[in-house]
Amino acid sequence: MGTAALDVAAMSVFLYCFREREQILDIFELVSGQRMMTTYIRPGGVWRDVPVEFEQAVRDFLKIIPKRIDEYEALLTKNPLFIDRTVGIGKVSAADAVNWGLTGSTLRGSGVNYDVRKFAPYSGYEQYDFEIPMRTEGDVYARYMVRIAEMRQAIRIIQQALDTLPMGPIKSNNHKYVPPPRSEIGTSMEALIHHFKLWTEGFSAPKGAVYSAVESPRGELGVFLESDGGPKPYRIHFRTPSFDNLQVLPLISKGHLVADLVAIIASVDIVLGDIDR
Repeated sequence: MGTAALDVAAMSVFLYCFREREQILDIFELVSGQRMMTTYIRPGGVWRDVPVEFEQAVRDFLKIIPKRIDEYEALLTKNPLFIDRTVGIGKVSAADAVNWGLTGSTLRGSGVNYDVRKFAPYSGYEQYDFEIPMRTEGDVYARYMVRIAEMRQAIRIIQQALDTLPMGPIKSNNHKYVPPPRSEIGTSMEALIHHFKLWTEGFSAPKGAVYSAVESPRGELGVFLESDGGPKPYRIHFRTPSFDNLQVLPLISKGHLVADLVAIIASVDIVLGDIDR
């Protein structure tokens, strides 16, 4: 009966999250025309400006999401069955987390204070006031609590970004790597040449190598890119969080029941596409 009750609570949370996910995807579609794989961010800026409905849609979502997170916690955080199945399960120490190259909530759930947005800020994150949620227990429950706290911090970040949303150009006017406006192609030979070269050859990157990373929902997502000075990468490698986080599963699953694997894998939150290296 206890397991059945826990399953019902977990299913309720899943359905609630699915509801919120649909609202977020609706906003993605409003902005880019696509619910996933939006390709909205382009070299030199973004595809187009956000529509006039965007700001209100985000503000409406920000009004409801705190109460929705409260609902998740009401179902799970103090649920004795959930606690029994997560506390002390799948523990990883801070030292092991660092040695295995873990990142994201899995790393911070073991008490390691690392978030790319704080230690190597990008996209204006240095402007925003937010905290890095952490726990020290390193178990399934700790990773769950970190993610709950991260959602609340995300609300803070989005609110600040929305309140300072600037007016102005949405992309560079350097047409050597940003396509010229369609209106110029019929009146400017230079614009036509830039357009033709970009769509047939692309643009050449300076010779050299660079590594750049962002804090994705599952941890550090980085790209190593090397150029020989041409329009195509000489070498490229993606550092995906799931690939590294997955490696620790044999360690944190040792000594546990097969039934515990469901919670352990869910708490690490891998994506199979990340793992296909």
